[in-house]
Amino acid sequence: MQGDGTSGASTPDRLLTAVEVATLLSVPESWVQEQTRLGQLPHVALGRYRRYRRAALVEWLLHRETNGNS
Repeated sequence: MQGDGTSGASTPDRLLTAVEVATLLSVPESWVQEQTRLGQLPHVALGRYRRYRRAALVEWLLHRETNGNS
């Protein structure tokens, strides 16, 4: 069914799960969960669930990127 948001198509504003963030960052899901609990990763709290905006993660990464001189 098209237009109902359940087609599985990736859209820029779709919220990501911890598994998807782990894949995106090439880290274990446990690391994503721990960093989320510590408040280190930008996330959206939806009750007991945590979701992530791709744009916020990209910005977070840019702020942590170094040029190798640190």
